[in-house]
Amino acid sequence: MRTDKSEAKPENKAEAKAAAEALRKPGSRKGREHAIRGIPVSPGIAIGLVFVTTEVPTEVPRRHVVAEQAEAEKQRLADAVALSRKQLGKLKTRLSVLPEEAQEELAPLLDAYVMMLGNSRLLRGARKRIETELLAAETAVGDEAEAIAALILAAKDDDKPGLQRRAGEVREIARRLTRNLTATPFRSLKGVPEGAILVAEELTPADAALLDPARIAGVATDEGGADGHTAIMLRALGIPAILGATGLSESAERGDMAVLDGAAGTIVLRPGDKAREVGRQALAAFAKERTKLSKLRRLPAVTTDGEPVELQANLEIPAELPLIAQSGAIGIGLLRTEFLFMNRDDLPDEEAQLAAYTQVVEAMGEDPVTIRVLDWGGEKDMQALSEGVAPTHSGPNPALGLRGLRLLLKRPELLEAQFAAILRVAERGNVRILLPMVTNPSEVKAAREIYEKVARRLRRKGVPVREKLPDLGVMIETPGAALAADAIALEADFFAIGTNDLAMYTLAVDRAEAEVSHLYDPLHPAVLRLMQFATEAALRLRMPVSVCGEMAGNPRLVPLLLGLGIRCLSMNASAIPRVKQMVRALDIGDCARFARRVMEQSDPARIHELVLGFTPGGDRG
Repeated sequence: MRTDKSEAKPENKAEAKAAAEALRKPGSRKGREHAIRGIPVSPGIAIGLVFVTTEVPTEVPRRHVVAEQAEAEKQRLADAVALSRKQLGKLKTRLSVLPEEAQEELAPLLDAYVMMLGNSRLLRGARKRIETELLAAETAVGDEAEAIAALILAAKDDDKPGLQRRAGEVREIARRLTRNLTATPFRSLKGVPEGAILVAEELTPADAALLDPARIAGVATDEGGADGHTAIMLRALGIPAILGATGLSESAERGDMAVLDGAAGTIVLRPGDKAREVGRQALAAFAKERTKLSKLRRLPAVTTDGEPVELQANLEIPAELPLIAQSGAIGIGLLRTEFLFMNRDDLPDEEAQLAAYTQVVEAMGEDPVTIRVLDWGGEKDMQALSEGVAPTHSGPNPALGLRGLRLLLKRPELLEAQFAAILRVAERGNVRILLPMVTNPSEVKAAREIYEKVARRLRRKGVPVREKLPDLGVMIETPGAALAADAIALEADFFAIGTNDLAMYTLAVDRAEAEVSHLYDPLHPAVLRLMQFATEAALRLRMPVSVCGEMAGNPRLVPLLLGLGIRCLSMNASAIPRVKQMVRALDIGDCARFARRVMEQSDPARIHELVLGFTPGGDRG
């Protein structure tokens, strides 16, 4: 993250004079201070001149063709595909000049784009629309992309950001094809002066790849969110940024002075003396805080009375590995394997999975990697699975249907392929396996039988497999699993409490549903008691237990979790420094007393009050 940004200077004296005169002109639009709030994406302070950039809109009127023109339209599409592949190839060659973190974020995304330019659902659908509906190529591409995106976004999946990213990938490759089909030029960022704050209506990940973090002070856009690929790119580049600042590009003019706060999600256009001074102070404070947190990276997560706590990272896609390396995590507590099954028409075989796991395990060295086997059900959009593998895909309650371990036990060939790939990669690092959506001990027993059978098969083939197989753990994410934790613990090697789903199933609340989202509360006493029951069941057998839901990444909840006896937390990599800061300020005795006070409560409002009021060292009596 860049913290050494000073106020940018105009490129020449004439420009500086004009800017100063405009700022002094009484009553002018440029003389009025204007603050706009957006979504905080990449922390940092930037003070500089605004550079507004716009992209030539693509004019795509709906167009039909006659039957005789269908082949020509398919050829136009093929030419646009070839040109798009060439453009992506050039973009990939530019990665070498970016920071390593940005390279590792963008490269897999470009690879995904290139895959979608192959024999993908998007192109097959577009060609079919040309043939059957007699649509022009650009109309066919747009219609098919929106149809695919709509299906993805309509899926009832708790991972809404992941759905939005996948829909965005489809739309982005369609956008590139459409611009090439209509000969519409792409955005150029060559003229951005050094030290400028880039303002745009929207930036694509490919646009972000063209940014030079040594020249750009900050980025602010009208559209976008914190979980998209563009946001991840900006964080990897270390450029202070806010997205989703509605109306910004209309309010800003090239040459305006601005103060951007990437952590607060604000940009102040044409700031007065007071706002500039506040910006300078924030810049100094951010630099100081960043220095302080960066020093924590190599310090252990140990409480003041010497109790070690494991802080690990959740990983959704391998592109996030650089962020984990920066965070100081001591391993991956939850590697979601669903990315292997997304945006493809066939199932990944053992070799494809081995390659993906190897990338992660080798990157982590000796640090532990917990790989969760496929957690898919009717609520997730995976074409290769929904076509024939899981016939209940369209059931009325997909979250309660054939999902997680239930599906894998019904189709054991899926589980066997994953087990085989994980057992093979275990020779290269410190690996554990996690079973999702377990509700009773018999499911764990059945999975272990398959696990051991796969190990025997590999050994017969001469594949090296450790004598002691990697530990096989269980996700505790349903009330049934939590209440049966005593029995499940006899079959499992460790527990990982998934607080997101546990809260959802316990409270019967989908937090993505606006009408009931206010009822979603992981601090509800029922949720906390289930967590306590499962944790105590594990501790009685001296079995490892961790929390890998969003609760783990909230510093305010750390005293409660430690007080309940949990000593391993897995979270988004960006949350680790502040969680570590909290851990190092705590005393385990204080945490235990605090947890007892919380668990005595039956009123969620009182629990929230206690949590917000806790201060390290304040629970000693």
